[in-house]
Amino acid sequence: MPGSGGPVATFSVWDYVVFAGLILFAAGIGLFQAIRGRKKASSDEFLLGGRQMTAVPVALSLTASFMSGITVIGTPAEAYMYGTPFWLFVFSYTIMSTFSAELFVPLFYRLSITSTYEYLEMRFNKLIRVIGTSMYIVQTALYTGMVIYAPALALNQITGLDLWGVLVATGVVCIIYCTLGGLKAVIWTDVFQMIIMLSGFVAVIARGAVLQGGFAKIWNDSYHGGRLETFSFDPDPLRRHSFWTIVVGGSLMWASMYSINQSQVQRYISCKTMTHAKLSLYLNMVGLWVTVSLAMLSGLTMYSIYKDCDPFTNKDVGASDQLLPYLVMDILAEFPGLPGLFVAAAYSGTLSTVSSSINALVAVTVEDFMKPAWPWLTERQLSWINMGMSVFYGGVCIGMAGVASLMGNILQAALSIFGMISGPLLGLYMLGMFFRCVNSTGGLVGLICGLAITLWVGIGAQVYPPLPEKTLRLSLSVEGCIAPDMNGTTTMTPFSTVLQTTTPQPRPALADNWYSLSYLYFCPVGIIVTMVTGLIVSAITGKVTLSHLLVGVAKRVRDCNQTYSYSYSKSLLQVAVSRRKLDLSSLLENQIYSALDAETQSQRCRT
Repeated sequence: MPGSGGPVATFSVWDYVVFAGLILFAAGIGLFQAIRGRKKASSDEFLLGGRQMTAVPVALSLTASFMSGITVIGTPAEAYMYGTPFWLFVFSYTIMSTFSAELFVPLFYRLSITSTYEYLEMRFNKLIRVIGTSMYIVQTALYTGMVIYAPALALNQITGLDLWGVLVATGVVCIIYCTLGGLKAVIWTDVFQMIIMLSGFVAVIARGAVLQGGFAKIWNDSYHGGRLETFSFDPDPLRRHSFWTIVVGGSLMWASMYSINQSQVQRYISCKTMTHAKLSLYLNMVGLWVTVSLAMLSGLTMYSIYKDCDPFTNKDVGASDQLLPYLVMDILAEFPGLPGLFVAAAYSGTLSTVSSSINALVAVTVEDFMKPAWPWLTERQLSWINMGMSVFYGGVCIGMAGVASLMGNILQAALSIFGMISGPLLGLYMLGMFFRCVNSTGGLVGLICGLAITLWVGIGAQVYPPLPEKTLRLSLSVEGCIAPDMNGTTTMTPFSTVLQTTTPQPRPALADNWYSLSYLYFCPVGIIVTMVTGLIVSAITGKVTLSHLLVGVAKRVRDCNQTYSYSYSKSLLQVAVSRRKLDLSSLLENQIYSALDAETQSQRCRT
């Protein structure tokens, strides 16, 4: 009987058929896009879909890209163990979408760039661009490894398939349609995979409501189990989830993902107009609301079923990330094909995120490293390089999955990585956009200091997890299990996915304050340290010069591999002069415009 503990059924033949069919269909989209676009084999077509995408498919792709297998598996487990404070992220998504659409879309879209880190060279210098790109590559490789590992662990739990075999198979499918179809294949596959993800949640919620006698029973059980205590206005920064940590810290963390993260920016700058680009972010906001709501409802459904027999405490599962797969096999096994649909949902999120990451990694590597080093490469050569780099990064991400297996609570660990690395980067972009006095030295020192601080607190929190009184994991019982392994209730620290029975190790003084800082504040800390340090160092070393502010525009025009109009170059200079209130003599202005005119004419001759 569901909810009584013990072994559950495994995959049936129909489950394998449904799962395999959906995954093969996703890979087939990549093949279709490759065949359809075989006559447009340019780098711009591969990486940006020819900049002709519309808002709706891009919005669904934006949602699917970070609503990964980690979300499908980790967020319901979050609601099951900690309740619904995570639901407050709907406010964070709203703030993030507005922030990204109104501030960053105009910047990146008008610059007509492929890599977001091109801006760092235009505003600061080449070194900062290389460092920013390198930070992104490390962050994305780690995150993607975690994304591959989470559903592979789930599939291993409910099918018994070899874990590493599943990891490799996941990477191979992503490599196939990334290599052959480029960004268009990734976006249209994301659309299909988003539908599958939502269908998986709906199947779990609907079946759970039938078993429990209606959704009112699920809601009532959740209320009495303390799962509906959503709003906590405790200002303590050590509190894992509160209104302030989620709305303030969470908004900035998600803004760092959508404002400057190549995986996301690459999507909305592929839109054919800026209006479509902005609209895609606002539609994505609605998609995020729906996805997180369905995930939380799935977690509450799981609690209602297992409130008297926790599978984790009863040792029916070995990790919190296996809770939802266990539920699926417990309540859906009698319907052949539905467990396969759920696993396909988890895998769809994974395939979406991994393919997005691979495509973005290829874009920044080609634009930030290869094109500057070998500007004579032809479009055909670049196309082959793009495909080769897709295979390379697919292998790297599979390898990173091994590292992910050591990181514990997969949802929190994934968000922590973004806070530690994207926080300082977002601070650097904000320095460049809003403070004309900041020079390259200030930007570089600020970025290094911000990254050092966030890595210090983030790694410290991983080594010395916060104590239970700060994480507030809710009680779970095994009194209703048929053959429970142990009685009573249990609590668990957030990074521990295996029940701890060893004697606690001594903790340093920083462990209960600095290292216990909410993981959602890693990003704000990185932003503040980067900006404050950058402003101070810039004030000491001298303000940025006029020639440095304009050199990026001249470099942009000189890039023969990009289409960049003379009229826009000139208007950009005029904006720089008028808005920044810089003293620009008529002689210097004429010299710059003449140089731009000559470069533009030379570029037209070469193309």
